[in-house]
Amino acid sequence: MNEKVENMKASQLVPVILSGGSGTRLWPLSRESYPKQFLPILSEHSLFQSTIERLEGVENLGSPLIVCNEQHRFLVAEQARAIGVVPDSIILEPMGRNTAPATACAALIALKTNPNAVVLVLPADHVIQKVASYQKSVALGMAEAEKGKLVTFGIVPSSPETGFGYIRRGEPVAGGSAFGVAQFVEKPDHQTATGYVDSGEYYWNSGMFLFRADRFLEEMEKWAPAILSACQQAVEKGEKDMDFCRLDPESFSASPKDSIDYAVMEKTDLSVVIPLDAGWNDVGSWSALWEVGEKDEQNNVVMGDVCLAETDNCYINADHRLVATVGLSDHVVVETADSVFVAPKSQVQKVKNLVDLLKSGGRSETLFHRKVYRPWGAYESIFVARRFQVKLITVNPGSVLSLQKHHHRAEHWVVVQGTAKVTRGTEVMMLTEDQSTYIPVGVIHRMENPGIIPLELIEVQSGSYLGEDDIVRYEDQYGRAST
Repeated sequence: MNEKVENMKASQLVPVILSGGSGTRLWPLSRESYPKQFLPILSEHSLFQSTIERLEGVENLGSPLIVCNEQHRFLVAEQARAIGVVPDSIILEPMGRNTAPATACAALIALKTNPNAVVLVLPADHVIQKVASYQKSVALGMAEAEKGKLVTFGIVPSSPETGFGYIRRGEPVAGGSAFGVAQFVEKPDHQTATGYVDSGEYYWNSGMFLFRADRFLEEMEKWAPAILSACQQAVEKGEKDMDFCRLDPESFSASPKDSIDYAVMEKTDLSVVIPLDAGWNDVGSWSALWEVGEKDEQNNVVMGDVCLAETDNCYINADHRLVATVGLSDHVVVETADSVFVAPKSQVQKVKNLVDLLKSGGRSETLFHRKVYRPWGAYESIFVARRFQVKLITVNPGSVLSLQKHHHRAEHWVVVQGTAKVTRGTEVMMLTEDQSTYIPVGVIHRMENPGIIPLELIEVQSGSYLGEDDIVRYEDQYGRAST
């Protein structure tokens, strides 16, 4: 008994932040290279940063484990650093396999440093407005998890939503703060959802979970052994790369795709649900952002430079220029540097169809913003033509671009701020403001910022092909391969 008490005292809450989504439902702000979880949609911090920050003050809180894909690894590292958080590990998925494999790998890694780890699995893109209520529910869930239960959080429904799965509660467990899980149900039609909400027995399925890492893996071995086996090999054969843990691609690809719900929670007899009434929203559409946003006297949510006349019940987001409307009602208008999206609020769920249409046409607006972030800084497209384009490049102090060459384009660089150390073939030169250089096609080159202020330069590319995949890398301190 004393040993059990000691083990409970040693339990540490390890947040596992799942950050692998592409967020197409919030296009054009959300792009594949910069999806919604990394956007400051509702405050100065991104949804990803807010997911971590709202845990501040929770007892026995450990450093987070973050699961993301290769493309977003430096975004994750930089956004965590910006809020003073040092992740225990940033786990890189070679490919998407849904939440069960991602969580299994995180649980295996958590147990390496703490055999009493209790993992709190959180999507990176949710909004929770009542932090105190949320933390209270987490504490209640921690108590159940330490008893060996697999906890899920059921959102107390405010309306008969058809876009969520539901959880039907069973009998209350000891203390009455949690309930057994009677049933997980798929997304219902409106009439069925109304019956669920009226009964008072159903909750929205939040996709948030809390359990002892060892107990979850025991249940995985019982109910999803193929997933567990693949994840064990992926972790064992994985590699450490700077701040990142790279799962073994071959092993991870052998894992079946499955969610935590299907793989374990619907099968185990250890699942319990804790009601959560904390202003939760998965911000899965522009209309959801209108619902949680601060509204003006005409019930509009506005962001940016906006001028409205006879406009009501709208969501207007102006990212780069003035957006003006007259006589508009119940619409969404979202403006970015390269795109404008307009739709009735009742139709915004169809934006995914629009993104698919753009992808089929080879449009880059689904992938990148005009400003693209890199581990060394960022570049912003200023002008694009058939055989040349102009970019503004910003290099952070102390950062170095890869040693590289291009087969199809030449580059002209003009420094407008700071100092650039340039390698061009066998030459090494220092350039300061208003100085320039020329990089011919096929010449190996590199740029770095040896100064203490950001380096800004104008790059003019010219050639027969200007795609970002025309890069041959010889050295790269960020571990990126040639494209």
